Amino acid sequence: MYDEDREVQLTEEFVILPDQTSDDTDAGWGEHAQRNDDRLLAERPPHWD
Repeated sequence: MYDEDREVQLTEEFVILPDQTSDDTDAGWGEHAQRNDDRLLAERPPHWD
């Protein structure tokens, strides 16, 4: 039996899980969120411009 042959019954209780769990974040580890966008932009390779 193939997956495309299976019929799926969706209900009102259908919940989509988040892409990231809360314990996989800085806050989950008790740390403050750190953004390094400025550093990444400063270190951008010249051939990307």
